[in-house]
Amino acid sequence: MPPFSEPTFQERTQMAAKAKQAALKKLKAKAPLSPEVIAERKAAQLAREQKQAIAREEKRAAFEQLKAERKAAKEQAKPKLALGLTETEKKAARDERYAKRKKRKSKR
Repeated sequence: MPPFSEPTFQERTQMAAKAKQAALKKLKAKAPLSPEVIAERKAAQLAREQKQAIAREEKRAAFEQLKAERKAAKEQAKPKLALGLTETEKKAARDERYAKRKKRKSKR
């Protein structure tokens, strides 16, 4: 049995050139795309991009709405000026803040 011999540099370059030629031949043998197929693919891509743009816009609108709702809730939750409040109103506001804080902490 002959010992295993590694290919020489010239053999490796010849094999690489043959592989390159085979790949080029395979690529050239491929039929070119017809204009109808190209137009169909472009239309499909355009439809896909429009669908994605609509989804992005809906997501952005939902985020803006959520942001506005949070801002409104924050404004509503701001304590009212304590100047004209009676003791019972102050106590009710304090109890409400306490309940909200407990609720937030219990969610963790």
